[in-house]
Amino acid sequence: MIKVNDKLLAGGLLGKVLLGGLLLGSLSAFSSAVWAEPNICPPLLDSTQRELHSTESIDLCQFTGQSFLIVNTASHCGFTGQFKGLEALHKLYAPKGLVVLGFPSNDFRQEEKDEGKTAEVCFINYGVTFVMLSTSAVAKGQLNPVFKALKNMGAPLPRWNFHKYLINVDGELVGTFASTTEPESAEMKQMLELLVKSPSQ
Repeated sequence: MIKVNDKLLAGGLLGKVLLGGLLLGSLSAFSSAVWAEPNICPPLLDSTQRELHSTESIDLCQFTGQSFLIVNTASHCGFTGQFKGLEALHKLYAPKGLVVLGFPSNDFRQEEKDEGKTAEVCFINYGVTFVMLSTSAVAKGQLNPVFKALKNMGAPLPRWNFHKYLINVDGELVGTFASTTEPESAEMKQMLELLVKSPSQ
């Protein structure tokens, strides 16, 4: 049975969360220090990254103090259809303060070499409107700064495409979901409902 600690989601208390069979340890062992000051950019967001198939870049620090769903993606994977569910979550929870960030990666050899084709899959085929960054490494080699920060927080690096991470408004890792967990599953929606109801939001 999946256990959810709503106090942990609201931020600040030690606890344990069992998600999809993965036990997240106490925050002292499994989470980063929170971003206590709203004007201080935390390591997780302290990078400027190019947007997918674009010359424009985005400073992730602008999202400081918001909750996140972070996911690594691929265009030719058995789970690529999850773009549809991720977009649905974005539309449902963005007005409540959730930021969905997508990170295409070829670490598992299922992403296009041409970013234009990657963009076509997510933007045209699946109508994605949440933030998608340029293709980068998420599981090995020179890691994208966000995934390097997640690793430093104690989070497991992705073992496959469409691994999902939930971060609360205090910058704490409150859950991870394997590729097999659908974005609109009861488990994820339960966590997201608690996440966006945090008193800090």
